[in-house]
Amino acid sequence: MTFELGQGTGPLQGIKVVEIAGIGPGPHAATILADLGADVIRVERPGGAFTGTGREHDFLTRGRPSVALDLKDPSAVEAVLQLVDQADVLLEGMRPGVTERMGLGPDACLERNPGLVYGRMTGWGQTGPLAHAAGHDMNYIAITGTLHASGQDADRPHFAQNVVGDFGGGSTYLVIGVLAALMERGRSGCGQVVDAAIVDGTAHLNMMWAAMLAGGVATERRGVNPLDGGLPNYALYETSDGGHLSVGPIEPQFYAELMRLLGLDLALAADPAAARTAIGDAIRTRTLVEWTSVFDGTDACVAPVLPLREAARHPHMAAREVFVERDGGLQPAPAPRFSRTVPTLTTGPTHPGAQTREALEAWGVAGVDKLLVSGAAVQA
Repeated sequence: MTFELGQGTGPLQGIKVVEIAGIGPGPHAATILADLGADVIRVERPGGAFTGTGREHDFLTRGRPSVALDLKDPSAVEAVLQLVDQADVLLEGMRPGVTERMGLGPDACLERNPGLVYGRMTGWGQTGPLAHAAGHDMNYIAITGTLHASGQDADRPHFAQNVVGDFGGGSTYLVIGVLAALMERGRSGCGQVVDAAIVDGTAHLNMMWAAMLAGGVATERRGVNPLDGGLPNYALYETSDGGHLSVGPIEPQFYAELMRLLGLDLALAADPAAARTAIGDAIRTRTLVEWTSVFDGTDACVAPVLPLREAARHPHMAAREVFVERDGGLQPAPAPRFSRTVPTLTTGPTHPGAQTREALEAWGVAGVDKLLVSGAAVQA
């Protein structure tokens, strides 16, 4: 197998990234950078890490080669430092202090390459009383005030899988930080460390909620506020066949359009409880497909709630090619979009160590044969 750098077509073409493999938001950040054209090399332990999906369907490893290195071996650590010598970015998602103990911490890497942007992805952050504790998405968003406000159930909050913390407050903010640091490096010539914590990013995502609380237009009770189901014109309603419509015409002119299309008197809007009952009763008279046809393309701010596979077939999503069927499954296409440097998918998910020799040689690492013979590197 041959491997070449520079296969990406997006705006980050020419940027070189070393990913010290972890789980969840770290790989997602690396995938975003790879989708946008960066040359990412994924360094992981022989055998790989837990994915929850099986590697053939682990879309969070797409777009880059996998190199298996035993980082307990000093020669493997030196190989990573040779990668760092020529990299623009390093991403790691270990607990604070782990990469330092490996000999791959910020000080060691920035000494080798002063222009390196060293991106760190954790849940709690590099500092604070919980910095060294284990945790997962729901734990991180729980202490930010975000989980408490989530859902329409007054008795208990609800969480949206691991989207809000891991990927909203986590990988997204890591990528923002890395790109900002790269821009600043263009002025100063100096690299720096980006401390991306899921608690920080999630709190920042929740800025509008903080503003609503500060402005007195919301309370810390679920299901009674403007955007958590407290309004009849911003809520979910069940159709006759058990489907659900998202109904969100907040502005008066859009609310009027909703009521017109439902055949209801707009005067009901003056009584929220009566409006909620009337809207619910009306929507329960038809199926999801029937209502989707009624509201399609209107300003009533109504859309069907679709599972992922049906979402990919929705005419709007299909027209924009938001999802692609590739590598044995349905997956999101690169985002966002660019007018000139259009991102394209390159390679699919990679098995641990599948490109160890080819990728290390392409990056110019010395002594690859010796690394493989000693077991410091493993070719799957």
